[in-house]
Amino acid sequence: MSGEIYSYLFPKLLKAGAKDVYLTNIMMKKNRPGQKLTVLTAADKRKELEEIIYRETTTLGIRHREVERSCLERRYFDLNSSLGKVTIKAGYYEGELIKYSPEYEECQEIAERENIGLQKVYDLLKKEAAEKLFA
Repeated sequence: MSGEIYSYLFPKLLKAGAKDVYLTNIMMKKNRPGQKLTVLTAADKRKELEEIIYRETTTLGIRHREVERSCLERRYFDLNSSLGKVTIKAGYYEGELIKYSPEYEECQEIAERENIGLQKVYDLLKKEAAEKLFA
């Protein structure tokens, strides 16, 4: 299948409810190189996503299995930063804050608006968030 199809397929799957979509390079039968498409989703979205995959790719079959997931407790808060208001996503493990990050889309918007590199935006916002979180 042409790699161009993936540029069309990934957003379509995500919009339809996939939690994540990715490719893995594999060796198929007869030592042929291929790519395995993996789509993570809730069980109630499976049929809809399978239909998209069947209609939009060259596959003739789909393997599926249930997996378990653990995740940090997430909390969101607004940060009035030097670059404007941004949302900070914080991750807690058993009540302890262990990581935090500004929301990507908001950082991208600031980087483009202020003509600043995205990494510089992230670094500045993380520094300002740390000052607020650990004050």
